[in-house]
Amino acid sequence: MDIIVNLDVVMAMRKVSSKELAKAIGITEANLSLLKRGKVKGVRFETLAAICNYLECQPGDILAFKAQE
Repeated sequence: MDIIVNLDVVMAMRKVSSKELAKAIGITEANLSLLKRGKVKGVRFETLAAICNYLECQPGDILAFKAQE
């Protein structure tokens, strides 16, 4: 099973840069980059809520589940 991270897509649709989002939610650009690439093992609900608040979206817009075949 895989979790697909669509954060970069949502950011592009909202025309928000990584630098802008990282500063707004209080994380480093490096950590945001890891999150965008799906290279993290977890994400705090507080961070997810801050991202959704800033981008005016829902968690399901950023994260998707793909079952293994």
